[in-house]
Amino acid sequence: MITPAAASDATGPLAVGLNDAASRFEGRIGDELVGVVEFVLRDTVMVVTHTGTEPAWRGRGIAAELTRFALDDARAQGRQVTPVCPYTSTFIAEHAEYHDLLA
Repeated sequence: MITPAAASDATGPLAVGLNDAASRFEGRIGDELVGVVEFVLRDTVMVVTHTGTEPAWRGRGIAAELTRFALDDARAQGRQVTPVCPYTSTFIAEHAEYHDLLA
């Protein structure tokens, strides 16, 4: 599943999708992997372990778009979230619309 997201560059829009085999959400601009949200599933809980953006792409909102996509997917799948990753933990704390997802 690939969806255009808000963060983009002159080289094209950010495409965000789920890579089930790698247990991560990926953000790509063109063919380049620019960011990830990694997770582990434990029953109905998605444990977010890492959020990262490639250094050359930082400061463009990519991590936020990836995190939003991951959290929206967790909600759609009926999952709760445990944010081990500091970025995701802070993101949820700052966005009240995701507080209900906390395990």
